[in-house]
Amino acid sequence: MDWQTSEDTVPSAFITEANARSVLGKPPASGAWREGDPSGDRHFLSIGHVALERGGELPSVRVAFETIGTLNADSSNAILICHALTGDSHVAGRPGPGHATGGWWNDLVGPGKAIDTDRWFVVAPNMLGGCQGTTGPASYSPDGAEWGPRFPFVTIRDQVDVQLALTNALGIDRWAAVIGGSMGGMQSLEWAASYPERLERVAVLAAPPLSSADQIALNSVQIEAVRIDPAFAEGEYYEAADGDGPHRGLALARRMALLNYRSSSELNDRFERSAQSEVSPLGDGGRYAVESYLDFHGNKFTRRFDANSYLTLLAAMNSHDVGRGRGGIVAALSKVTMPALILAIDSDRLFPVADQNQIAANAPGNIDGAVPHLISSQFGHDGFLIENALVGPQIERLLGT
Repeated sequence: MDWQTSEDTVPSAFITEANARSVLGKPPASGAWREGDPSGDRHFLSIGHVALERGGELPSVRVAFETIGTLNADSSNAILICHALTGDSHVAGRPGPGHATGGWWNDLVGPGKAIDTDRWFVVAPNMLGGCQGTTGPASYSPDGAEWGPRFPFVTIRDQVDVQLALTNALGIDRWAAVIGGSMGGMQSLEWAASYPERLERVAVLAAPPLSSADQIALNSVQIEAVRIDPAFAEGEYYEAADGDGPHRGLALARRMALLNYRSSSELNDRFERSAQSEVSPLGDGGRYAVESYLDFHGNKFTRRFDANSYLTLLAAMNSHDVGRGRGGIVAALSKVTMPALILAIDSDRLFPVADQNQIAANAPGNIDGAVPHLISSQFGHDGFLIENALVGPQIERLLGT
C-alpha cells in the first residue's frame, strides 16, 4: 500500500488552490492504462496461459515492466523490485508521456544510489491484476470486451508465479535480490518461501507474514465503499462517460486507506484543528484542513486507478498467508535461508512491528538475527517510501552481503 506518485511520497501538507485546480473536471470512468495510451518506459511481454492457485485460468497474460541498468553477461546482477498495492512499474525515471509523474522510488534507484543501476540491472513489473499495463480487469479478454467483474480471483502466489514466468522469459536464472514493500513485501516473502533457489537475497519492507483479521477488516470496508457506489454498476462501467464512473466510491475507499498509511501523530502535527479556509468548520460550512487533504488525494486517485483492479488487488492482499499449505508460518519461514532484510517502522499502524517480529524471529537468513531492523518515523506505514536516508543504507547493507 502506498501513495504511488512521487509527489505523494512526501510529508502530508495543506492543500493549496493549485492542488485543488489540478483535480477539477470530470474523472474518467477508469484511470487504467489503456491500449493506445503512450507506453512510456514500459516493455510488454506475453507469457501465455496462467493457471491460478484457487482454480480457473487466464488464457493469456501480458506483463508490463520497466528495466534500468544493464544485465551482465552471466545475468547475475538482476534485482526484482515488487511494487505496493497502487504502485506500478515506474519505480524510477522522469515524468513524461505514459508517466504522469516521476518514479515512486527515484531517491533509492538510480546511478550511485542505494540500488545503484551502474552496478545492478533492475526489473520492476506491474503486478497481475493491476491497471498499468499488466493483465487485469481493465484489460481486454478474448471476447474483445474488458474483463471487468469477470476477472478471476488471484492470490499473492499467482502474482509471484507471473513474475517467475517473466523471470524465465528474460533468461534470469537467479535474482541477486528480490525487494518489496507493503504488498510488494508480501510478494518478496512469497518468493523466498516458494522459490528460494531463485534468489540470493530478499528484502521484506513493512509487510506481514499473513493478512490478519484486522487488516482484512480494513480492506473490507474499502471494498464495500466501491461496491455501494451506484455508478460501479456491478463492475460494468467502462463505457461510462467521464464523471459517470464509480469515482465517488473509489475516492472514499482511498480516503479510508490513507488513514492507515500515515501515523496519527503526523496528521495531528501537520494539520492540528486548522480550517482549510477563512470559513469556519464550526457550523459555518467550512472544512477542516485534514478533510480537504483526504478529499484531494481521494479525487486524485480516481484519475490513475481502476475500481475493479482495486477490488482485485485488495482481495489478493487478503489472500496473503505465507504458511498456507506449508505447515504454518514457522515452517514456511524456515525456507528463508538467504540473506534477508526484514524492515519495520515503529509508527506503522497498518502492518505493525509485531508482524515483522514474527518474520524476523523465524527466518534463518535474517541479517539482524532474531529481530527486524526497526526505523523510527513519524510517517507510519509510508515510511518505507519516504525515509530514504533510513531505508537506503539498509538496502545497501543487504546488497553488500
